[in-house]
Amino acid sequence: MAPFFSKFFGNPSSLYKIGRIAARAIAESREVISAIIRCSPEEIIFTAGGTESDNLAIFGVANKFIDNAGDYHLITTAIEHSAVLESFKVLEGKGFQLTILPVDKYGLVNPDDLMKALTPNTILVSIMYANNEIGTIQDLGGFSKIIKNYRHIQQVDKSLHSANVGNYSSLNGSNSYSVSDKNSIYPIFHADACQAAGYLDLDIDKLGVDLLTINGSKIYGPKQIGALYKRKEIKLEPIFYGGDQERKLRPGTENVAAIIGFAEALKLVNSTRQKESKRLGKLRDYFIMELLKFPETMLNGHPTNRLPNNINVTFKRIEGESIMLKLDKEEIYVSTGSACHSMSLEPSHVILAIGQDAGDAHGSMRFTMGKSTTKAQIDKVLKILPAIVEDLRKITAINK
Repeated sequence: MAPFFSKFFGNPSSLYKIGRIAARAIAESREVISAIIRCSPEEIIFTAGGTESDNLAIFGVANKFIDNAGDYHLITTAIEHSAVLESFKVLEGKGFQLTILPVDKYGLVNPDDLMKALTPNTILVSIMYANNEIGTIQDLGGFSKIIKNYRHIQQVDKSLHSANVGNYSSLNGSNSYSVSDKNSIYPIFHADACQAAGYLDLDIDKLGVDLLTINGSKIYGPKQIGALYKRKEIKLEPIFYGGDQERKLRPGTENVAAIIGFAEALKLVNSTRQKESKRLGKLRDYFIMELLKFPETMLNGHPTNRLPNNINVTFKRIEGESIMLKLDKEEIYVSTGSACHSMSLEPSHVILAIGQDAGDAHGSMRFTMGKSTTKAQIDKVLKILPAIVEDLRKITAINK
């Protein structure tokens, strides 16, 4: 990244030499990322982070239908990152029909729920790859097959309608045109893969998605840089205006150094992904086993189908913020939910969605590991934590 802060600090849109060098560096970075997720370079759109990529995907699809919003339908899940969930709620406020799929106690979406939720006027489905709080991994490939099969059924309906087949109404439910009569790409399938990028396969063909969000900050890359994979057949409305950069979907002078750093980070984590996932998975399982020996403690998320670096537990009868502050004094850094809402005292919507009541949800605690995490560090936590839990429960009992 360093040369592009100084020596080659040129505008990539300019024709002079240092601008051309910057433009070439962006093109090379695009090629690195596209090779990892197995798409064409022109299908990568650089943004200012995961939140912006999610917003571009969601509003980019929905805004094409905004004039008749009430006629169209959107689907997402109850455990999405706020960048997704809040965007859908904004669109619901603008008139779109919205279905929020529930999850089971492990945080998994039931495929049958998705099948039942799809309608002829569903234009967008967004299901995250791996949850940022509880680490549960969704079967995107399976959901993709459901969506593609539904598209096929709708196209059959369209053909029957065009041929004036008398029983079309019984197949489609009405004689009106659905969105799929206009274009077979609907419903479009989007996934937020920010948490998954360092640990799971991002092969687009295997995932079957049309839009995919990734970012730099979750893979030891720069902050405030991200990308949206957009299948070339998908047409999006921009959410910003003012320039031709990124195929007119993300105007403004590109953050060249951050783009280069993002691509390099993704290349590095991808090269060690399988080895590091195996290492962290062993540490995760050891940590979970020891934590569940604590009285009145439960694991949140799927016991095995989860990110290798994620441990989320609920300590009953304790406020998670109290544990967090005491661990902070020991230079042990944990979270009570999403980092984007670290200042909020509201219980996590993810923990509530998997069936815990608000009281227990307040006791949820997320431990995340990374490339520098060792068993010795985990043992340090396990040595310090029991006394903290015991002391806080005594205080809770006194207050009651």
